[in-house]
Amino acid sequence: MNKQCEILIIDDEQVVVDSVIKIGEISGYKVDYTMDAKTALEKISGQNYQLIICDIMLPEMDGFQFISEMQSRRNNTPIVITTGYSTMENAVKSLQLGAIDFIPKPFTFDEMTSIMKRGVKYKKLVDADTEKTGSLFYVQCPPRYFCLGYSCWLNTDYDGTVLIGATDLFLKTIENMKTIELMERDEAINQALTAAKIICEDESVHQLYSAISGRIIDRNEKLLNDISLLEKDPYFNGWLYRIIPGEYDYEIKLLASCSSNGCR
Repeated sequence: MNKQCEILIIDDEQVVVDSVIKIGEISGYKVDYTMDAKTALEKISGQNYQLIICDIMLPEMDGFQFISEMQSRRNNTPIVITTGYSTMENAVKSLQLGAIDFIPKPFTFDEMTSIMKRGVKYKKLVDADTEKTGSLFYVQCPPRYFCLGYSCWLNTDYDGTVLIGATDLFLKTIENMKTIELMERDEAINQALTAAKIICEDESVHQLYSAISGRIIDRNEKLLNDISLLEKDPYFNGWLYRIIPGEYDYEIKLLASCSSNGCR
């Protein structure tokens, strides 16, 4: 990996900081750190980080406030939220506010390396798109779709069921996909919790969080035999599940509307 890909960890627990630094170094990244968000903002003003990993519970300014401040400064550095207070509400709020991902504590080595890989690749893709070089780096969600964060899309069908799948941008942050693990029919699925796992050739595992809660009534069996379908047509033939939603009216309000450019 490129040593210039720098990551900033913001956490007031030294053991967490040390852990992320060690994982980053093993993965080939140079990791900087600070134990509070205000100091982090000072560092960010003078340093171009590729990824920020930020705890929710911090002194003076919490992780949610930090995300809001970064957006007010129009800083597009991707942020991953991590916390020991792992709840569905915290996960949804993190993604709703603009974090690209959420990882609960304690995390494993594999979970953190997967997050780092996706986060750094995300920054490269978004920067390339911002430069508008004329090349197509990823396909945005179709109008009338909704997204949870940048990763999982939702499309409501005429009969009230919904289809969900992975966005092209999320898939572009994952390299050399090998297989996918899907949930079973009739299983309950929850918003902002793991809906599918994508396993790559290097055995890294990437989790996709569901955009909505409900019951799975169908799944795309074709993906189990041909994962390339996911990349070739992510918004149509590459769907993951058809779901009967459980809390549609409430949960749809927590998603970004793609028709208003709220998701990519």
